[in-house]
Amino acid sequence: MVHGLRCLDGSDLAVVPVASLDRGGNPFEVTLELWRDGDSFGAVGERCGYFLADLAVRVAEARADGSPQAVRWPDPDDRFPEPPAGGAAREPELFAFRYRDRGDVVSTGELRCALRTSSMWVGRQQSASGRWRVARRAVIEAWGASGRGVRAVLTSADLARFLAELLREADRAGAGQMVSPERPAH
Repeated sequence: MVHGLRCLDGSDLAVVPVASLDRGGNPFEVTLELWRDGDSFGAVGERCGYFLADLAVRVAEARADGSPQAVRWPDPDDRFPEPPAGGAAREPELFAFRYRDRGDVVSTGELRCALRTSSMWVGRQQSASGRWRVARRAVIEAWGASGRGVRAVLTSADLARFLAELLREADRAGAGQMVSPERPAH
């Protein structure tokens, strides 16, 4: 089982990949079950494994020294993939998974990850002898079937570990080979 994310309210959110099976019973993708403090919280992301695997690759590329993000963000924990061209949203989404099937009611769950940038003055207050520290974080928000939400804040390293663990669990569920994206060599 995937270790839980520690949420800001003190709860633990586990995101568990479950194999999606074809008519012959063979795994071909994954869906995510959400568990909050050991209780079922929802199910999201029907066939989302490939997208998560691609995001894991993009996070690793963004964190690398020499990446385009390294120029703007010297701290690797602030480096995340840039949104797609034309996606200049204030808080760009890295993913958003909602209920599993079109027939499901909206309240069956939601899992969303957006980038947020914050600024903090480093130095004495009311003094010009300081500087702004600008940081980026991934904010994962989950909403359960009851309508209650939780939030976890992750560095890019935390997000990379979270995605790697999800993909390992997808592999254990038998769908790992189905969700690995092929990336061309640079």
